Amino acid sequence: MTALLQVTDLRVTFAAGTAVDGVSFTAHQGRTLGIVGESGSGKSVSSLAVMGLHRNAIVEGSIVFDGEELVGASPSRLRALRGSRMSMIFQDPLSSLHPYYTVGEQIAEGYRLHAKASRRAARERAVEMLADVGIPSPRARVADYPHQFSGGMRQRVMIAMALVCEPDLLIADEPTTALDVTIQAQILELIKKIQEERGVAVIMITHDLGVVARVADEVMVMYGGAPVEHAPARQVFKTPGHPYTRGLLDSIPRHDLGGGGPLQAIPGSPPSLLTPPQGCRFHPRCPIYARASAEICATERPAFIAGLACHYPGAAT
Repeated sequence: MTALLQVTDLRVTFAAGTAVDGVSFTAHQGRTLGIVGESGSGKSVSSLAVMGLHRNAIVEGSIVFDGEELVGASPSRLRALRGSRMSMIFQDPLSSLHPYYTVGEQIAEGYRLHAKASRRAARERAVEMLADVGIPSPRARVADYPHQFSGGMRQRVMIAMALVCEPDLLIADEPTTALDVTIQAQILELIKKIQEERGVAVIMITHDLGVVARVADEVMVMYGGAPVEHAPARQVFKTPGHPYTRGLLDSIPRHDLGGGGPLQAIPGSPPSLLTPPQGCRFHPRCPIYARASAEICATERPAFIAGLACHYPGAAT
């Protein structure tokens, strides 16, 4: 299967430190990659690098989209690809949508730019997209402003904006944050339906393993700016290989396992990007290291081999 997107050894460095350090993954048309991790693990930074949206940052490594290298590409080339061939659904629709413009104007803007459409044609396209994402009375609501929509409906507008030019790659950054569980399910089903109809490659960025279990074909778990595990979704949930992945799974209710026991939080906090720990970045919080006091964990960073970055692969199961 040919990859639509191939990211290799990605590094993103800001003045304060390196936020992403050695990330590699692929995205295939018609499939969903879930990227999981706590806040500050580098999930969103990686996706913004793919979209070419970082400012005042050094981006290194390789980002190949449909055979074209994007690291070092000109701003004009990246603008031409954004919205037309690759799009992003941002985390907070209320702050991402402009309060002074109607939702129809905001959906139509990208279509006019990339499709060179007239104002009338772009408005009709906006109505069509609102209908596609399940907003009732789209011809009337196209003239409404963001504050006139509920949270779930605003997220549907964001999806319409992202898909108006029928991109090949869709990056969804925490698309169900702050939505109640019923609306979350509707949004995820909508993204899945659109993917099945259009063959879009989807990258789902989230801290919610329930979302990943629902939509992802494969999962990449990130910690401290780097991947620690990458495997098919079924394998990650059934036999996690990294102790961090196991900790994430133990911290959520598992109805498939019968439940009944107390949830287990991962002790400690994610590492600082300014002063990351030596060796394995997870070792200060790792139960394996706590039991064995293995010097290698505290001194040597584990290589990412066979989808796992751990000195004791399989010990988490």
